[in-house]
Amino acid sequence: MVDVGDKPATRRVALAEGRILMQAETLERIRNGEHKKGDVLGIARIAAIMGAKKTADLVPLCHPIALTHSDLGFELQDDPPAVRAEARVETQGPTGVEMEALCAVQVALLTIYDMCKAVDRGMAMQDIRLLEKSGGRSGFWRRCD
Repeated sequence: MVDVGDKPATRRVALAEGRILMQAETLERIRNGEHKKGDVLGIARIAAIMGAKKTADLVPLCHPIALTHSDLGFELQDDPPAVRAEARVETQGPTGVEMEALCAVQVALLTIYDMCKAVDRGMAMQDIRLLEKSGGRSGFWRRCD
């Protein structure tokens, strides 16, 4: 792991996104709360927060970080049918939370896949990426595309 012992603790924020493409029928089931396993987006939100908190257990060289805030939002998209997930993760510390935000998005999308796979095995996760980060020596960064 990189030594962050001499780095100052600063407020660090990361925003990441991703989406899962699906059949229109699958999206309608999510929208109408008609999945047998329960509230797809509610469970995916909790899973995302848990994923952010467990990032260091999953990615070998990530530092364990005490998160001060983690939130996940969803946007249902009709054309093409998809659920877009956006995670915002924050900490006050010597290293950033980009990996935690990306992990949160991926776990949310995996949870949606798991809960909906009985009706749509062809779902595809895509465009998982960092949108912006702030804090630390490198300051503020935002995706330009």
